Amino acid sequence: MGDRRVRDATIAHVPLILLGAPLGNPEDASPRLRETLATADVIAAEDTRRLGRLAQYLGVEITGRVVSYFEGNEERRTPELADLLAQGQTVAVVTDGGMPSVSDPGFRLVRAAIARGVPVTAAPGPSAVVTALAVSGLPCDRFCFEGFPPRRPGERRAYLASLADEPRTLVFFESPHRIADTLQDMALALGEDRPAALCRELTKTYEEIRRGTLASLAADAETARGEITLVVAGAPPVTAERPSDAVLAAEVAALVAAGADRKQATLEVAKRHALAKREVYAAVIAHK
Repeated sequence: MGDRRVRDATIAHVPLILLGAPLGNPEDASPRLRETLATADVIAAEDTRRLGRLAQYLGVEITGRVVSYFEGNEERRTPELADLLAQGQTVAVVTDGGMPSVSDPGFRLVRAAIARGVPVTAAPGPSAVVTALAVSGLPCDRFCFEGFPPRRPGERRAYLASLADEPRTLVFFESPHRIADTLQDMALALGEDRPAALCRELTKTYEEIRRGTLASLAADAETARGEITLVVAGAPPVTAERPSDAVLAAEVAALVAAGADRKQATLEVAKRHALAKREVYAAVIAHK
């Protein structure tokens, strides 16, 4: 019990707190988010009006100073907020939904706080990345988050082509205005039959999960509206064709001719093709 009180006291005085905000359903707000909104000295909000609506719904009275902190002013405002942190004020960062820093404002301020030796913590909450991944039906054991693909068609196609052999499940954000073009480019770069899930308006009234191939999702993409998270299966494993016994025997013979003893040559060829040593030995015997 004593250790827990020490930990809680430490967290309570951390100057920079990243708040995981509801993606859409305000009932997903955590108790720590409510408490931090009510007690922080400064709240840096991506959308101050949305923050006001959330606080009203939660019945939270914000007593601290609220400042806007979005893509357009993030670089300019970060030093101001970092100065407040250095003065010992508690600053909370909240975005329109999900965790700050993940394709949203926050990363610059985290770096600035760390550079000044200011502690940083988070009140964990909803994340569109892991929410979409969990409901997609695609493998979740290994995945990578790629954020928003490039907007320009040429850059986007080259970028997607670089991911063609990525074995992990891929998670993207995309605008409803570009999703049709992006899905078409994905189908060309990654394969029309690659499984995917288009997740729109997560946790909101009109939440929808469309599952299918990239080609089938691209054909219906014009009707996709709202905030979109796209989950795409990783590249299927490449299965190399097993060399014939004659080829295996010839490779062993070539190594022996180069000076290796037959046992070592057999082991080397087995490793080269991920085969059992006895399988290569049998091929050599069969082609003596």
